[in-house]
Amino acid sequence: MGPWVASLSRCSPLSRNSRYENCRVTLYFPKCYLSQAYIVVGRSGALSEQTYVSKWAEPKKGHYGDSYDGEEKEEVALAKMPPGNAEAMSLEKADHQSTEPRETWGRRLEFVLASIGYAVGLGNVWRFPYLCYRSGGGAFLIPYLIMLFLCGIPLLFMEFAVGQYTRLGPVHAVAKICPLFKGVGLATVVISYVLCTYYNVLMTWALYYLLHSFSPSLPWQSCNNTWNAVGNCSTGFPGNATHLQSASQQFFDRKVLQMTTGIEHAGGVRWELFGLLVLAWAIVYFCIFKGVKSTGKVVYFTATFPYFILFALLINNVQLPGAKDGILFFLMPNWSKLLEVQVWVNAAAQIFNSIGISFGSMISMASYNKFNNNILRDTFIVSLANSATSIVAGFVIFSAIGYMAHIHNLPVDDIATDGPGLVFVVYPEVFSTMPVSQLWAPLFFIMLLCLGLDSQFAMVEVAVTFIMDGFGKKALQVFKRKELIVLLVCSVGFLLGIPHITRGGIYVFQLMDHYTAVVSLMFLAFFEVLAITLIFGVRRLSVMVENMLGKKPNFFFRVCWQFLSPMLVLGILISSIVQYTPARYGKSYTYPLWAEVVGWFISLVSIIWIPLGALHELWTTKGSLLQRLKKSLTPTIDLESVSEKPSSESIALFTAA
Repeated sequence: MGPWVASLSRCSPLSRNSRYENCRVTLYFPKCYLSQAYIVVGRSGALSEQTYVSKWAEPKKGHYGDSYDGEEKEEVALAKMPPGNAEAMSLEKADHQSTEPRETWGRRLEFVLASIGYAVGLGNVWRFPYLCYRSGGGAFLIPYLIMLFLCGIPLLFMEFAVGQYTRLGPVHAVAKICPLFKGVGLATVVISYVLCTYYNVLMTWALYYLLHSFSPSLPWQSCNNTWNAVGNCSTGFPGNATHLQSASQQFFDRKVLQMTTGIEHAGGVRWELFGLLVLAWAIVYFCIFKGVKSTGKVVYFTATFPYFILFALLINNVQLPGAKDGILFFLMPNWSKLLEVQVWVNAAAQIFNSIGISFGSMISMASYNKFNNNILRDTFIVSLANSATSIVAGFVIFSAIGYMAHIHNLPVDDIATDGPGLVFVVYPEVFSTMPVSQLWAPLFFIMLLCLGLDSQFAMVEVAVTFIMDGFGKKALQVFKRKELIVLLVCSVGFLLGIPHITRGGIYVFQLMDHYTAVVSLMFLAFFEVLAITLIFGVRRLSVMVENMLGKKPNFFFRVCWQFLSPMLVLGILISSIVQYTPARYGKSYTYPLWAEVVGWFISLVSIIWIPLGALHELWTTKGSLLQRLKKSLTPTIDLESVSEKPSSESIALFTAA
């Protein structure tokens, strides 16, 4: 009686040039319970004459009357093998014993919700509505949607494919795809981690506002508080009276931040914010310390709850007087704006920044998917949900701004703003005049917390994934548990966030945000797209997708990857360089020269890894300069053509005799 097949695992090639020569099967023999064999399969899918047993399971005594020494059998089998196959089996055995299976999302829905939660962040609430209004109102939706389909969806699909196929974080995934640009992966980890150190400061402010929302009366509602400068405080928006500040603006500046006059005057630590920063990082830690298993459960709430609040606010706001004027102001198309190049660049940049391409988070989260997860469907769900949220947020924000303009008899243009000022100054002022303000204020800041925490989870997870992929065994030998590694990552992020909660911290925050999210990001995005779509190539990328989904990406995606997306990213990069302006805070404060130097240093902290990675690869590769360059541009990832996979006929050869 011959062996019969219990299972056939996915084949792994011996080398880049020999595909499907090394397949592991699980066999059952009459005299042992479990065995594994290596079968040499030709490119046509036919079996060769030689079948090598790699390991015999020792049967229990009393069964079949024989006893087998597994190690001796393995050594004999290896000795009889050709050298190449024996070496491959030995390496595979060592690798199998030293690596643990990568954890995966509990359900596909968890991955989708986590991706939506990361993409839908505070920028959807405070940047898109203002950008839409400034760039032609309803007319801006035309370039926005065009850029979504030509740039956003194809590049998100690309990152999902890279992460899911390699099952690695951005550092090791990009290194396999294009060794010369392996520094791009490390740069994405650095920029994500730098961003998360000050992004959590926003969560700190939101917690501060949330706690004060439960006061008998909202503290930013009047000028009769100890922190108010009564002489220039206005209970509404001051309009053209530049010497006046609204009560909500003074609450933010004088109570929350207690801000100094500039970055050169750091002041002391705001201890209330210090405690809330500890709380914010504790929340992040306990949501991600078990990896995707814990994050996957948290996102059921954090990714869905903001939509309940957003729609509740929309229903409430559209009934307020003046809401119609604000919405019309938001949507009124100015068709002449479509002739301006900057409007199209703004649309592409908004899509790029909102979805979160080149931060490494999407690659990292997709790496925890099952190999055949339908990432094409997930790509459309995440992209369209992100854009729909931005548009709905626009209605919510401008209906409220229209109401405030009606109450204070001011033009909408005098109230409309973007950035932190919108959610921490304008909207709190709106709540102070709304019916049932004590209900809407806490709900709004809980919504902000959920929006921010989802993005924070993903950015911190990038750093954790990098450590576990690159130094997993060594790190676990030192820290014993992954939870302690996550604690270390969160603790360092907390320490790096302390400068932002000093009295001059808002200036540090603005400087970091400008040089990280504006300057560095587009450089990283360009080199990532260059490495994956142009050097690694659309053909190889298509093979990856075909292996996972069973069919190649359609003509639209291949054209976008090959031509349109790289051109758009290059256009955004050039526009960012040409239109570069130094960082500013508000309308009047300009940073001193030394602060600008620090800002460029912050940019270089992430960008510098791209040339350093290229130099390291060329230095460590053997051969002439031309040979080194050629090798460094050659991917080391194993790609298997679907047409060359073993057929059902070849598998049938293992049936019982």
